[in-house]
Amino acid sequence: MMGHMNARIKIATLSLLAALSVVFAPQVALAQDDALTAAPGSGEVFGEAPASAASGEIVASETTPPQAVGAYSPMAPTKNKGMPTDPNSGEPGAMAKSLTFQDQYSKDGEYALWMHNWFLLPVITAISLFVLGLLLYVVVRYSRRANPEPSRTTHNTWIEVVWTIVPAAILVVIAVPSLTLLARQYETPPEDAVTIKATGYQWYWGYSYPDHGEIEVISNMLSDADAIKNGEPPQLAVDNRMVVPAGVPLRIQTIGADVIHSFAIPSLWFKQDAVPGRLNEKLLTIEEPGVYYGQCSELCGTRHAYMPIAIEALRPEEFAAWVRSQGGTMPGEGSGEEAAAEEEAPVEEMTEVALAD
Repeated sequence: MMGHMNARIKIATLSLLAALSVVFAPQVALAQDDALTAAPGSGEVFGEAPASAASGEIVASETTPPQAVGAYSPMAPTKNKGMPTDPNSGEPGAMAKSLTFQDQYSKDGEYALWMHNWFLLPVITAISLFVLGLLLYVVVRYSRRANPEPSRTTHNTWIEVVWTIVPAAILVVIAVPSLTLLARQYETPPEDAVTIKATGYQWYWGYSYPDHGEIEVISNMLSDADAIKNGEPPQLAVDNRMVVPAGVPLRIQTIGADVIHSFAIPSLWFKQDAVPGRLNEKLLTIEEPGVYYGQCSELCGTRHAYMPIAIEALRPEEFAAWVRSQGGTMPGEGSGEEAAAEEEAPVEEMTEVALAD
C-alpha cells in the first residue's frame, strides 16, 4: 500500500514539474529575446549594407542580429598595420615605407618579403652598379680623345663566355627561392581548413561560410567621412568585413558573379582571381589578429576602384562569438532549436519512465 502511495506521489511530482516547465519556458525565452534586443549593439557593423546586384547602388538592409554585451564588437584597426602607409603623414620614414611592400602577416608573405629585401634587391643593386661602372669605364677609356684610332676588334671569346655563364648562373640561383615561393602559394588547404567563399559582384563583395550554417555577408565600401570617423583608411573601409579566425588555415574560394574580379590583400601576400563559372581555391593562414585591407585588382567596370576588401582576423574564441552573433553555428554544434529539444528531452523521458513505473 505504501509502495503504491509513493509511486503516485512520485508521478504527481514529475507531472507538476513538467507542466511548470511548459508554462514558464516560453516566458523565459521571451525575456531572453527582450534582453538581447535591448543590449547595446556591440556587434553593429559600420554603415549600411548591401548593394543591388542590378545597379550596384547602395540600398538599405537588415543589420547584424543582436547579441549579448561583450560577445562580439568590430575590431579597431591598428595604424599602419594591414594598410598602405601615407607618405604625407609626416611620420619618420613614411615616404620610404610607402615605396616598398607592406609588412606581411602570413608565412608566404614573410618569405616573399625576405626574398625581395635580402635576395633580389642585393642582386639587382649589384648588377646595376656593375653595368653603370662598365658604362662609365667605356665612356672614359674609349672616348675619341683617348683613342683617335678606333679599335677593329670584333670578337673576344673570353668576354663572350663570361657574359653567357655568369647571367645563367645568377638566374639559376634566383630560381631556387622563386620556385620555393611559387610552390608554397599552391599548397593545398588541409581538410579541417575554415572555408570562406568570396563572390565578386559589380561592385561589391559577398562572403559565405558553408562550414558555419551558411552565413552570408554583403560588403560595401564606406564613405570617406564614415571611414575617417571609424579611424579607418578612406576608400578601403567597408560596412561588413570578412571575419576569419587568426592562426587557423583558411580555404579561400573565389568566384565572379558577373565579370572577372580579383581578390587581393597586399599585407597577406594573397591575390586570387574571381572568374565567373569557375571556383578558385587557395590556402591562407593569417599569423595574428588584426584588420587587413585590400581591393579588387582586376578592372571590372566603372566602379572598379570602389569595391575594397577588409578582413578582420580574430582569435578563435572571438570568431566563434561572431559566428553565433550572425545566427550561424560552429562545426559540431547544433542549431538553437536542436539544443532546446535536447534540453527538453530529459524531462519528457523522466515523465514517461515515471508513468511507466
